Amino acid sequence: MSGLKFALTQAYQCNYLDDENEQLLVCIPSDGNMRDAHYEWLITEGFRRSGPQVYRPHCSHCSACKSVRVPITTFAPTRSQKRILKKAHTWTFEFVSTLTDEHYSLYENYITQRHADGSMYPPSKTQFEQFVNCEWHPPHLLEARSDGNLVAVAVTDIYPDALSALYTFFDPDYDNFSPGTLMILKQVEFARALNTPYLYLGYQVDACKKMAYKNKFMPQEQFINGKWVFFDKNTE
Repeated sequence: MSGLKFALTQAYQCNYLDDENEQLLVCIPSDGNMRDAHYEWLITEGFRRSGPQVYRPHCSHCSACKSVRVPITTFAPTRSQKRILKKAHTWTFEFVSTLTDEHYSLYENYITQRHADGSMYPPSKTQFEQFVNCEWHPPHLLEARSDGNLVAVAVTDIYPDALSALYTFFDPDYDNFSPGTLMILKQVEFARALNTPYLYLGYQVDACKKMAYKNKFMPQEQFINGKWVFFDKNTE
């Protein structure tokens, strides 16, 4: 697509694999202004955003990161995923478009309890707002509530041809409801209701246990060597 430039970051320690370095290919619009049309094309080429920055892994000696998307028309929940949906049948789910202090409190608790060993700890409100907000495409926040209490949020980008799951955080006290999986299943439902063909899940790294959950959503397509390759390993 015209009007786009690309640059490589310096190599730094990989967030997923301890023995690897990571390098990113970053997209920089020629006029400095990213547009929805740019990003809609870029996600089909394996790119992703964090805040306003759009990037794709571009490591010289590693190709472990694979962009993953779920084709909505062929996806069917497994038996265990159906049980997760049924267990939360009294919860309410709604998209909102404004970040609130309630969202940050939930995020702060989630990072502190679940990811104190990660790069997002300690949490800060400024960091939270920077990686969620995007001036050229304001995100949608899928809220899950139980008896009115906010228990999970899935930060989501919505486009005509795709939903993109950016980040999910939740109350660890509700861990027995499998909220991470639940929110992806709900994003699939919303994508289907909007007649949107794909839900993008970000990057899958097979050797990283924290990323293994993405392999549970089958069939799926993975971006490998510049092409989307169909996988269906679902045997449950």
